[in-house]
Amino acid sequence: MDDHRETATALDPAWDAVGLITAVVTDRTSGALLMVAHMDREALDLTQATGEAHFWSRSRRRLWRKGETSGHVLRVVELRIDCDQDAVQLIVDPAGPACHTGARSCFYRRIEGERLAPLS
Repeated sequence: MDDHRETATALDPAWDAVGLITAVVTDRTSGALLMVAHMDREALDLTQATGEAHFWSRSRRRLWRKGETSGHVLRVVELRIDCDQDAVQLIVDPAGPACHTGARSCFYRRIEGERLAPLS
């Protein structure tokens, strides 16, 4: 372990070539995986400053605050970063469903061969 990101105490995200890191969102109470998104520097800064989850939308090509239209805000209880600082975990208290489909989690289907089956 000679990479400073793995041993130092300074926040130094390893942004990818387009300036993003992966953001994994989990429910504080249940530990359930709610969603996976991406953050740029501004999204990470706004998340820390406001306590509400902000992300960079690759499809919309813009910054967005989770819940800005639905009201289903993700209130951040804790932010963690992985060993090489290229992914963050947001531990949240969700104000409603996390998925834009209305499902509690974006991970509401199981892969069964070539088909998808809803989780019970």
